[in-house]
Amino acid sequence: MTVWDRPEQPNRPVPLDRERIVAAAIALADEGGLEAVSLRKVAARLNAGPMRLYGFISTKEELFDLMVDEVQAEILPEEQPGDWREALRVLAHRTRQAALRHEWLADLLGGRPTLGPNGLAVTEAKLAALDGLADVDTVMRAVETVSAYFTGAIRREIANLRAERATGLSKRDWQRASGPHVTRMLATGRFPALAKAVYDGTDVDAEESFATGLDWVLDAVAAKLTRPLA
Repeated sequence: MTVWDRPEQPNRPVPLDRERIVAAAIALADEGGLEAVSLRKVAARLNAGPMRLYGFISTKEELFDLMVDEVQAEILPEEQPGDWREALRVLAHRTRQAALRHEWLADLLGGRPTLGPNGLAVTEAKLAALDGLADVDTVMRAVETVSAYFTGAIRREIANLRAERATGLSKRDWQRASGPHVTRMLATGRFPALAKAVYDGTDVDAEESFATGLDWVLDAVAAKLTRPLA
């Protein structure tokens, strides 16, 4: 039995339900990351005994599943765009925005599929965007490819944000601090392609980089979809 199939428990003496438990857990994670979340800490936030929570949730992993599913509701747009590219683009950008609001989400993205109602609705939206444009296997691989791109890009962006906070150095500060070392290494001539990228490439912010990479992935998917069905 999954956590979503388990019936709610009666409220006593402190009113409790799964919604309040998940909201408290998300608040703790937003404040201190996943390491700040435990059934004991959630119970304390709700002024309830830890054993009360076990009537609703058996493990911390189940709690994480519920937290992810709750945030998945923020990813679903109110209306599904009719164009498949725009539909997948909107879902990707809304996933990034949700992860920037809830950085802990990046640690759980790309893991086992979430089977909650919101997670299933997000998956349905991705598949429905491409439904009828290719055979089912091509549609599934296309969705996996787009999801793999934005999951990796989001994780990298969140990792960079965490590094900035941990070191106290912004991206520009880090570049200035490491500049002399990089300059010396590039001067050896051992890394000509990297030197060209460093000296001639255009530096863009995270949002522009995300959007550009996403468009390239969608272009690749479009090329597959234009092939005639076997």
